[in-house]
Amino acid sequence: MKKIIALSAILVSITFLANAQPGSTTGGFDDEPVDVPLDGGIILLAAVGAAYGYKKLKKDI
Repeated sequence: MKKIIALSAILVSITFLANAQPGSTTGGFDDEPVDVPLDGGIILLAAVGAAYGYKKLKKDI
């Protein structure tokens, strides 16, 4: 059980670090691309996946 909680905590913390690559600072473009943070929906999906896995695990035990 402790392994599952630790693994879930690691997976959720990794999603907080997931960001798009930064824009180019040496390019000759007039309009530089804007960074896109990938955190809102991915965190929700990871939490739902963890809850679903926990439910399946509890059902089998």
